[in-house]
Amino acid sequence: MDYVDKANRYIKKIISGKIPACKYVIQACQRQLNDLKRQRTADFPYYFDRKAANRICAFNENLQHVKGALAGTNIHLEDWQCFILTTVWGWMKTANGKRRFNETYVEVPRGNGKSTIESGCGLYMETADGEKGAEVYSFATTREQAGIVFGDALAMARGNKDLRDYFGVTCLNHSIIVLGTNSKFLAKSADAGTLDGLNTHFAIIDELHAHKTRYVYDVVITSIGKREQPLVFCITTAGFILDGICMERRRTAAKILSGAVVDDSFFAIIYTIDQGDDWRTIEAAIKANPNWGVSVNPDIIRGRLTNALVNTTAQKNYLTKHLDVWVNSDSAFLDMQKYNNCIDASFTPEDFSGEPVIYGIDLASKLDLSAVIKLFFRRHDDGTTHYYVWADFYLPSDTVRGSNNSNYEAWQKDGYLHVTEGTITDISEIQNFILEDCRKYETLSVAYDPMQATQMAQGLLMEGVPMTELAQNLKNLSEPMKQIQALIYSGRMHFINNPVMTWNASNVVAHMDAKENVYPRKEKNDNKIDGFVALIMAMNQAIQLDVESNYCGEEKAPADWSQFKLF
Repeated sequence: MDYVDKANRYIKKIISGKIPACKYVIQACQRQLNDLKRQRTADFPYYFDRKAANRICAFNENLQHVKGALAGTNIHLEDWQCFILTTVWGWMKTANGKRRFNETYVEVPRGNGKSTIESGCGLYMETADGEKGAEVYSFATTREQAGIVFGDALAMARGNKDLRDYFGVTCLNHSIIVLGTNSKFLAKSADAGTLDGLNTHFAIIDELHAHKTRYVYDVVITSIGKREQPLVFCITTAGFILDGICMERRRTAAKILSGAVVDDSFFAIIYTIDQGDDWRTIEAAIKANPNWGVSVNPDIIRGRLTNALVNTTAQKNYLTKHLDVWVNSDSAFLDMQKYNNCIDASFTPEDFSGEPVIYGIDLASKLDLSAVIKLFFRRHDDGTTHYYVWADFYLPSDTVRGSNNSNYEAWQKDGYLHVTEGTITDISEIQNFILEDCRKYETLSVAYDPMQATQMAQGLLMEGVPMTELAQNLKNLSEPMKQIQALIYSGRMHFINNPVMTWNASNVVAHMDAKENVYPRKEKNDNKIDGFVALIMAMNQAIQLDVESNYCGEEKAPADWSQFKLF
């Protein structure tokens, strides 16, 4: 069996559109085609080894399923699985013949057979990769989760006498040992006492989306440094933790696939739907699930889709687990797919020079973000008013360095987060920014919360800036919060592509009282919502000033004063 031919067949079908796929899958396939054309060049010192690529696949197909109706039968790799395995294990460095990739990020919905592949690859890397003293680990947040992949591998080895005899494998209750090469395969959980002194050859990080901190990932990365061709193999579904290590690696993966970042040691592929796809269709599910009709049962997915259409809680679970769409939590205020549809990279603040604008300010001194929102508005040809949101965020440098949020430094580097020196945010820097910035527009109002911004407001008032005190209470925030949701869901609110604002929006939880008033909250302190609160404050002023009538209505013809002329 030539598994590389199967992989190439898959690539061809993806690129031609015969297999429906999202942009990330198409980009991953195109990346492989591009790499094959430039192998062994000065700018690309790698070559593709068909023998090595076929070997990992053949090993997996000589193992048996251990669960379900297929238990006891040999594993059969689908074309998409052959593409991943042949690509990751087939590329070598021209200089020394060692593997090119040392990290993978594979995101695929639940039910597509990822655990089976992880287990098989773990056994391969322990027994057949030619590594003396190979240390293979299955990592997860809990011992039970880590034991899933390891447990399947243990069952595969116990049920395969030929494998045990040929490689000298010994199966114990909590480890798989190869005495002849002093190699081992164990499960590891996020327990600081068990993760010291590792010398990892192959790390399986299962369900990376569930990791609330980057601790396990960092331990694994630092543990592979002494190996010549180590591999960190991350396979996960989408999740709810938008400020965690999984989202960080996903962002990196997306940049590599798009070509914005070059990292020849990182393999990535993400199975999901594209922005603008209708998640409510069965076509979206087919697109996101590469094992559709194989391990993914269409009838079961149709039933879950039907439930998701009438049940909000089931909807969020369906999006994350079956379409790989990231959402924050079951009680999130916004449908983040609809929010993402409103991200618009086509506008900048300069496009609104001289036009009306409203600012919303939510200040903090230390741990929370400080947010400055600019809200612009324009009347479209169809008579509707559209709103355009620009966000600036501030944090003190000590908070950035000491935070568990792994995204802060990346956001600072990419220009999405302004960092002021010291332990508290430099409010004077924000004040100077507003003073200079608001002179570029017809500033109607700058809404601020008197709890934090009174001193700054007084300084800006003295400079003639129209400051509006706005306490953050139910009376002031409920109606504009509902209005923002309605505008997003109707596609009439446009957000600049700022991941800090997207994260803030995803963290908003709405508490509704008996009178259906809503108030923005966050589930935990680390889930910042300051940018969204500042937007609500700006929208409060837009409602109070009736901008749709007073600034976005039909232009009135100038009055005829000539009738009053006396001479």
